[in-house]
Amino acid sequence: MAESEGAPKILVSHNNAHTYVKAVLQANNVSAQDAATIASCLVAADLRGVDTHGVNRIPSYLARIRQGVLDPTAQPTIENKTPVVAQVDGKNAFGFVAARLGMQRAIEMAEVYGIGMVSVKHSNHFGMSAWLVQQALDAGMMSLVFTNSSPALPVWGGKEKLMGVSPIACGAPSSEHDFILDMAPSVAARGKIYKAKRRGEKIPRDWALDKDGNRTDDPAAALEGVMLPMGGPKGSALSIMMDVFSGVLSGSAFAGHVTNPYDPSKPADVGHFLIALKPDLFLSSDDFKQRMEYLYNRVVGSEKMAGVDRIYFPGEIEQLMEAERRESGIPYVEAEIEALNEEARRVGAPELVTA
Repeated sequence: MAESEGAPKILVSHNNAHTYVKAVLQANNVSAQDAATIASCLVAADLRGVDTHGVNRIPSYLARIRQGVLDPTAQPTIENKTPVVAQVDGKNAFGFVAARLGMQRAIEMAEVYGIGMVSVKHSNHFGMSAWLVQQALDAGMMSLVFTNSSPALPVWGGKEKLMGVSPIACGAPSSEHDFILDMAPSVAARGKIYKAKRRGEKIPRDWALDKDGNRTDDPAAALEGVMLPMGGPKGSALSIMMDVFSGVLSGSAFAGHVTNPYDPSKPADVGHFLIALKPDLFLSSDDFKQRMEYLYNRVVGSEKMAGVDRIYFPGEIEQLMEAERRESGIPYVEAEIEALNEEARRVGAPELVTA
């Protein structure tokens, strides 16, 4: 997949990016194990082309640590509710750490009982949802991954920020082409607007409204306004669904009370909802994977509309991007590199090594 044009890009190998993130986190009192988990998740996002949820999130996370609203040393706890249901108390730790523990427990329950469900409370932003889907795929599991998030969308018919741009993600293994869906209920992820602002770029005019309710291509004005839900009332309803399963059910913040990850004034109190499911509950694992591969071939081989050269399976574009970036490097702009290296200098950690 070719990279889009824009500001000059500086290439960084995924190994160097991982080393940088792990070092700067450890210098901010994150354990080596947790730092490695977070680094892997952030770099995975950059490799897949989900730059909005990658290494560039580090400055906002560290600002929250310095303000005392994210605990870098916290260790989430887990409580079994039934043989197939558990809850993780994130203890205001990194969302990556709490969610990874939750998915691991869901997988363990699914291995025995066929299904495992985990609710996560008092957590934080966990980046790209697809890494949790991949965690389940690596264990041979299907999965559902829900989370709520800070207000960014109006409910359909409203004009105030109330619901989050809360992604819905799921996955299923195949013999060759795994299914990975990770999407936001808005026209575009809010992180793309932060990215455009950081890079001094414009945004498409159908992404957001400014504070006066007008369409805008200015990312700063968009962040003062509201995101637009995809499909009108359908996207709005999906964002409410994420709040029900992730916030209301877990006991975490909901109904517009999750704190923005860029707001270092108080804990985020994010909730997540995770399910792992064995794919061979009703037929053999081989049969399931063969059927998934048949579905893949039917989808990508279907007749194309005018002007379309190729049809992609959900997650396939990101997988192709990952293969390319593993070879060529992850592209950042100079301002992003400087912001990351400023965090390293602040704590005496090694700076990011560019190619």
